[in-house]
Amino acid sequence: MDLIFYTSLLEEVKARIRQAQTKATLAANTQMIMLYYDIGKMIHERQQQQGWSSAVIPRLSKDLKNELPEVKGFSERNLSRMLTFFREYTQASDSTILPQPVAKLEGQSIELNIALQLPWGHNLVLIEKIKDLTVRLWYAQKTIQHGWSRDVLSLMIESKLHLRQGSKMNNFVEQLPDPQSDLARQSLKDPYIFDFLTLTQPFTERELETELIRHIEKFLLELGKGFAFVGRQYQIEVGDQDYYLDLLFYHLQMRCFVVIDLKKGEFKPEYAGKMNFYCAVVDDLLRHPTDGRTIGLILCQTKNKVMAEYALRGVQTPIGVSEFELTRALPENYKSSLPTIEDIENELTNQK
Repeated sequence: MDLIFYTSLLEEVKARIRQAQTKATLAANTQMIMLYYDIGKMIHERQQQQGWSSAVIPRLSKDLKNELPEVKGFSERNLSRMLTFFREYTQASDSTILPQPVAKLEGQSIELNIALQLPWGHNLVLIEKIKDLTVRLWYAQKTIQHGWSRDVLSLMIESKLHLRQGSKMNNFVEQLPDPQSDLARQSLKDPYIFDFLTLTQPFTERELETELIRHIEKFLLELGKGFAFVGRQYQIEVGDQDYYLDLLFYHLQMRCFVVIDLKKGEFKPEYAGKMNFYCAVVDDLLRHPTDGRTIGLILCQTKNKVMAEYALRGVQTPIGVSEFELTRALPENYKSSLPTIEDIENELTNQK
């Protein structure tokens, strides 16, 4: 028996088994979510027809536990969630605008079809944290696309990713071909939230860079899917002179290098010229013939949109300008309920 051919057979069989296991898992999940939807529907219809109150739920949970003690997942709380799940999606319609096409199961709305592709825990997070159906489905689509865990999904919702997706200050449409220009715009955010850092004012750009690398896992999560870290203070030589790139990444989906320049304070027009130089050098020295054009991303604390637009006009390199924030802004209703510095100082003085 030829070992090479046998090894190839073994790998193909293993791959097929894993594929079947994945499909079986997805099919089982779909059936479970559909079961929960149907139970929610039954409870809803009985309440409408018989005028039953919510008291039917604890009774039903208790009886199910007694009648089917081996079956788990039908607590009073979970039955209430099934009812909510049904009500949230029973009014849904296929008119909802979605970011991309979805494989549709026959007889079900697009919205419910998306929910059926997610684990129950993910669906609960989406329903509990997001009331706007269109926004909820946007996050559901991204979860399916990127394979987010429940914790990552919660983090993305809390950081309001849907409002930050797609940096608007860029020249990607003019400098990149389709579909790379669309992918580049979708891959960048504005602003980036670095609330995992422990920097205090004043800080230097080098300190910011050091902290981002120290928290590289969270940094990559904030950058988004596809970014692979290449190096920090990456050295390039031009005309017998050494230059250093703040951060160099490679994007696995766009198949190109991404140069990130960190800038404390506001955006300045000369930053675009410097980034144009960096990207041109990376294209010449590092870019593989099959790679796309190198993309530059300038991260600063604030930017004047008009100034950024003028700075990028006429630049031949694809460059985006985004802001970064070290803390996430508090909702307005929380701000008024929090004590001020003066309140805290007065309280401490009164305790002495």
